[in-house]
Amino acid sequence: MKILSLSDVVLDTVYSTVIKNRFGDVDIVIGCGDMPYYYLEFVVDMLNKPTYFVRGNHANVVEYSQLGERTHPHGAIDLHRKVVNGRGLIIAGIEGGLRYRPGPFMYTQGEMWTHVLGLAPKLMNNFLRNGRFLDIFVTHSPAWGLQDRDDLPHQGIKAFRWLIQVFKPKIHLHGHIHLYRQDEQYKMNFGNTLIVNTYGVRKTILIPDSSLGWRIEQV
Repeated sequence: MKILSLSDVVLDTVYSTVIKNRFGDVDIVIGCGDMPYYYLEFVVDMLNKPTYFVRGNHANVVEYSQLGERTHPHGAIDLHRKVVNGRGLIIAGIEGGLRYRPGPFMYTQGEMWTHVLGLAPKLMNNFLRNGRFLDIFVTHSPAWGLQDRDDLPHQGIKAFRWLIQVFKPKIHLHGHIHLYRQDEQYKMNFGNTLIVNTYGVRKTILIPDSSLGWRIEQV
């Protein structure tokens, strides 16, 4: 299972016809926020793969372009506060970032707790049915103390850290933290979970495993 994840920046290697050559072999696409809706629509149209997304803290309620108005990327599934099955993977998501000014997709730590706790019954049900809670947790913001920053706009979300500790997703995909140097670390392990900053573009390969559900082959 090959997963293409994107966030925060429009890349020429994605927003062009070369996307088919570079990423045509992926099975699903996941958007981690702060990308124009038209950009993710382009990926949907070019790759024709199941595509899921969460909005970032800078997302617009309505995006205007020459092709008309958009309130979401057409052809993609909004993951916010949802748990879905994507090609055998259990995927859940939470949109937005920490509130530091007014904005439709910014939340307090308390509001983020509400979002996360709303997922908990669905994740418990997954365990009863599938023997595991969650495979991929998708957010825009990082979890508290895990690849976040000290300044208020880029502080992590405490509820996300709790969810990772309790429900142990195989992977947490997020964006929001911009990486400008090639030597900056974009992935880390936290317990049984691999945390991946998807800034720009990442490809993750998962292999079915009878005891674990899925194991990570490559990022």
